[in-house]
Amino acid sequence: MSWRFLTCAALFVTCLLTANVIASRLIEVGGLVLSAAIVIFPVSYVVADVLTEVWGYGPARRVIWLGFACNAVMVAAIWLGGALPAAPFWKGDAAYAEILGQTPRILLASLAAYLVGEFANAFVLAKLKIATAGRWLWLRTIGSTVVGQGLDSAVFVTLAFSGIVPAPALLGLVVGQWLVKVAYEAAATPLTYAAVWWLKSREQVDTFDHDTDFNPIRL
Repeated sequence: MSWRFLTCAALFVTCLLTANVIASRLIEVGGLVLSAAIVIFPVSYVVADVLTEVWGYGPARRVIWLGFACNAVMVAAIWLGGALPAAPFWKGDAAYAEILGQTPRILLASLAAYLVGEFANAFVLAKLKIATAGRWLWLRTIGSTVVGQGLDSAVFVTLAFSGIVPAPALLGLVVGQWLVKVAYEAAATPLTYAAVWWLKSREQVDTFDHDTDFNPIRL
């Protein structure tokens, strides 16, 4: 693959890892309580859209699994760093654990939501590209995000907070996060158009997944 593809893949992984590091901080936007990850996590969907639109579902699938593997390595390193004995003069153990020490339930919910949401996003975009004969890029990017981010939010909130947060509040969390993420994608549409046009013109490629095996496990 070209350096442009590698750059997109690196940007995708960077957005994912950064979002997971800052996710523990809660912020308030327009009356909605959201994770600080909202400032960058939707960018991973924008980049995933670009990858699928230009190079197709297969390469995007490899990048999604690459992101998953990098996230697993980061989580293992953070856990090991916290498990090792602290220096006698170190006073930041509590802060380290609070910010970086995600509970197993939150961690599993995050990983499951990531896989479901990203693969749904790539699948819907690839199928819509065929259905629209490559027209109406905005429909593909926003439509795939509506599905992918919706599933991501629903899976994460349900697995992470079911039984802890009342059902009406759970629904509010899902809808609130979903709407903000979709709005983010819609606002980024001009940037997506510019990136797709530039990459297609430089790479001389515009992939249609007519004969693609959409099995998400296949690498």
